[in-house]
Amino acid sequence: MKRINIVLTAAIGILWAGPSQAADAPYPQHVIRLVVPFPAGGPTDIVARPLAKEMSEILGRPIVVDNRGGAGGTIGADNVAKSAPDGYTLFLGTVGTQAINPTLYKKLPFNTRTDFTPIALIGSAPVAIVANPTAGIDSIKSLVAKALAKDKAKAPPLTFGSAGNGSPGHLSGESFKMLTGAPITHVPYKGSGPAVQDLLGGQISLMFDPVQSVLPYIKSGKLKAIAIASKHRLNILPDVPTAIELGFPKYEMTAWWGLLAPANLPKPIVEKLAAAVQKAMLSDSFKRLQNMGIEPLYMDPAAFGTFIAAESLKWGKIVQDSGATLD
Repeated sequence: MKRINIVLTAAIGILWAGPSQAADAPYPQHVIRLVVPFPAGGPTDIVARPLAKEMSEILGRPIVVDNRGGAGGTIGADNVAKSAPDGYTLFLGTVGTQAINPTLYKKLPFNTRTDFTPIALIGSAPVAIVANPTAGIDSIKSLVAKALAKDKAKAPPLTFGSAGNGSPGHLSGESFKMLTGAPITHVPYKGSGPAVQDLLGGQISLMFDPVQSVLPYIKSGKLKAIAIASKHRLNILPDVPTAIELGFPKYEMTAWWGLLAPANLPKPIVEKLAAAVQKAMLSDSFKRLQNMGIEPLYMDPAAFGTFIAAESLKWGKIVQDSGATLD
């Protein structure tokens, strides 16, 4: 009987120790899901793949990319916002999902500021102003002159295409119009690809688009890069001036990507993930993104949170001033 009591006591001790040990086990213990709120093969997915690969190796657990596209990124964002804050569901947020959509959409099923935990800014890509070489637009100055020309027989109305209403390209074009007074008509498309094809064919005059979408055509000479909307020239396009250089000091338009998680993610997990991101960004596979016009740019959790707040104000004002809205 004494032996039975000893065995029972030991068994109970093991049962009580189990949950405690599991709770104290170092993160992560199993597969992590990285939600990408756009289809596979797009710019956000291109950033996600090397990030997931490198962080998997650093953390010692697989990170599976889960593409959940739709509604400008809100479907994927909503999925993450409603997930448990345990570090096993992460989100690759963008300038669209975190800074544009809160003002663009009449109603969102989540709050971008309170339903997410910022972990790290990862990278950015400035908007490029590009034109068909046959359009006769060689600079911002000639672009504005053509747009303002009174003789429309000699200078027909200019049009610019974008990936759709409320996209960074659309709002960058609207911001340019407000800044210069140039009357350029917006033509929305279902994605950047179809817009670029019409630009190549001369159906539209120009585009304001994150550089990675148009870079191959700039390098091949099929499109003329007029300016880059960033503080500094890109190493990959050293001959293309910035809008700031050309006399437009306030015209800085940049797409960006950052890692987030559901709200209330424990601080130790936030810090571990942020450190893994920072280390992953030093890898060769991540650095290769620069060849596509995507610049690695790290910010820690606090700085990233402040950055999102500032970007929300900036892009939100452009959305309001332009009158863009989506249901």
